[in-house]
Amino acid sequence: MSAIHRISPEADVISKHHALATNITAAKSLCAILKSNLGPKGTLKMLVGGAGQIKLTKDGYVLLSEMAIQHPTAALIARTAAAQDSATGDGSTTAVLQTGELLRQCEMLVAEDVHPRVLCDGIFKGKHEALKFLETFKREINPVECKDEDAMRAKLVQIASTSLKTKVEAYMADLLTDICVDACKCIKKPGLPLDLHMVEIMTMQHHSDVDTRLVKGLVLDHGARHPNMSRDSKNCFILVANVCLEFENTEVHSGFFYKNAEQREKLVKAERMNVTQRVNRIIALKNEVVGTDKDKSFILINQGGIDPISLDMFQKNNIVGIRRAKRRNMERIPLACGGWACNSTADLTKEALGWADHVYEHAIGDDKFTFLEGVKNPTSCTVLIKGAHRHTVIQIKDALRDGLRAVKNVYNDNAWIPGAGAWELACHKHLMKYAESIKGRMKLGIQALAKSMLVIPKSLAMNSGFDQQDTMLKLMDEMSKSGEAGDKKTVGLCIHTGGPIDPTTEGIWDNYCVKKQTIYLATNISCQLLSVDEVMRAGRRLKKSG
Repeated sequence: MSAIHRISPEADVISKHHALATNITAAKSLCAILKSNLGPKGTLKMLVGGAGQIKLTKDGYVLLSEMAIQHPTAALIARTAAAQDSATGDGSTTAVLQTGELLRQCEMLVAEDVHPRVLCDGIFKGKHEALKFLETFKREINPVECKDEDAMRAKLVQIASTSLKTKVEAYMADLLTDICVDACKCIKKPGLPLDLHMVEIMTMQHHSDVDTRLVKGLVLDHGARHPNMSRDSKNCFILVANVCLEFENTEVHSGFFYKNAEQREKLVKAERMNVTQRVNRIIALKNEVVGTDKDKSFILINQGGIDPISLDMFQKNNIVGIRRAKRRNMERIPLACGGWACNSTADLTKEALGWADHVYEHAIGDDKFTFLEGVKNPTSCTVLIKGAHRHTVIQIKDALRDGLRAVKNVYNDNAWIPGAGAWELACHKHLMKYAESIKGRMKLGIQALAKSMLVIPKSLAMNSGFDQQDTMLKLMDEMSKSGEAGDKKTVGLCIHTGGPIDPTTEGIWDNYCVKKQTIYLATNISCQLLSVDEVMRAGRRLKKSG
């Protein structure tokens, strides 16, 4: 009788080896689900919601965050891997695969009566050695201080392409690669970190996915409210305002009393006069900057409302009025067009105005979109995603997010790692050599960690239609040859031939922070699960504390 049953005879418990076997089985099952998704040749998964919603994806983060996972251990691994994607933008599938493979390697050793704590000590020692090796394996790159803009852009294209080709088809990845690099270069401010919130992502279920493009300006998801206002304007002054151009309700409950109809009319006129004064100030500013020049236009983008009478006054004075603009757009428009947002019509000046070469409206059914293009010194931009149906738009949106993060990571890390499984192969070789210098059973944990690294090139080979064993033998032979020759040639897997390639010459690169975070996550979660010797169902007291 176990100790927990002496305390609570009806306790639901999994103990000793059964607990470890249950946890390892859950990790291996999750690994088997995601293994076929890895790499450019990975397959898609179809997620079906309770109401019949369908989502096609092979993005590990989307799968892990939206799959209905019942097993507590599998859910723990999924949440941890999804947290890695939130932190670094990629690597969730890799983290799950390495965790599952590391536990599989340890399972064989535990079956031979090796204590899990000995394995954990070896894994932690191997983790520290792998992180040291990562510092020597990475390649330095500094996008900010590089003088050759074209050469640096070509390098950023390579890192974005590597990330995107694992998410969407090659033709779409090539299009999104240029968009991601140009968007990041557009919003980069000297001396400040890259802020991806300055990239607005708009979706239009319209035309084909190849019509997706970058707008170096902004796209608003609404248009002018007066039927006679211009739908296409050139050489535009942009006034961004947060003023109320309609009747306002009082902030406190109040009432107005009058004796006759004449007093009521005076009340209405006084309230109307207040709004009309604000409108006339805007019209006066327009007349001052535009005058009688028919080649120039004036656009008002207001966060507050504009009533029909005010709209009619603007239309008669050739002013395009857009009301109820979103707050995030009010912050981005001055960054893209220049000027600043005005909170009162009393302090309107010419310096507060922004500029756009072209402002036009595009309508799709009942939806209207306003484009602001040709802006001065844009530090905010918009990616306009188009697709024939909703599934395509969502898949492109998820991939675009990862591509932008991949480019941002290069700016933050000033380093990158050769891809195509090269890091995993080199780390495996280094750790196996390092294990030879360690005495005692601790080396078993280091060897388990080294062998688990090979799950990435093995999965890439399998997903590309090649035999795992043959492919690994070719790669190992190539690494041995380069070692005997004395050169430090980087060896990766070619998914087209199944043979070895040099990813540095092929332009295949991974993010440094992603690989570093993956090592931390895989080793930490594996050691925690190996240390579990009993699984108990939580009772009422734990629910209250949560």
